[in-house]
Amino acid sequence: MRDYETMVVLVPDLPEEEIAKIIDRIKTIINENGEVDSIEEWGIRNLAYKIKKVYSEGYYILINFKANNEALDELEHYYRITDSVIRSIIVKQEKKRK
Repeated sequence: MRDYETMVVLVPDLPEEEIAKIIDRIKTIINENGEVDSIEEWGIRNLAYKIKKVYSEGYYILINFKANNEALDELEHYYRITDSVIRSIIVKQEKKRK
């Protein structure tokens, strides 16, 4: 398993219950093939540019985790089919040098 981090930007006007459901689903996907290290909810922040000509803000979530490739594929699929996700990225973490 490798270390990864994913940043997800959600529609800014989602109710808290919906945000919690999305986070729980992401955690479930990761835990099936790895483990979640940390979750940081950054809240609503301004975007650098409008997305879909509508959203100038987004609700940011940063998740650090360890997983295999199957989890990455499932996460990317979930991000694509979820209408509330307006942007997402998964990045492999480099090992820290001593």
